[in-house]
Amino acid sequence: MTQDGEMLARLVAQAQGVPGQGAIAADMVMIRALIEEASELGAGRALERLGLSDRRAQEDVRELRELLRAWRDAKKAARGAVVGWVVRIGLALILLGIAVKTGLVGLVRA
Repeated sequence: MTQDGEMLARLVAQAQGVPGQGAIAADMVMIRALIEEASELGAGRALERLGLSDRRAQEDVRELRELLRAWRDAKKAARGAVVGWVVRIGLALILLGIAVKTGLVGLVRA
């Protein structure tokens, strides 16, 4: 049993020994301590199951966040480039349409 698990077991044993008469404040302190220890133990188990309980985990998560940030930046830049090209093509088509309507295309042939 880990140290955290031992602490939780001791708190549970102590909570079972607390008399119920006039010990409401002690009961609340005990309940809060039990909740805190149980949540820390549960969080540790969850991190262990995810493979994030070793010392390199913090650096790994930092690197993953950097990769995700870079991916989002690349997507944003690519989206901006596509929108820019669509706008340029649209403006070029509008200018070509204006040139055809005004007869400027015929001047180039002459």
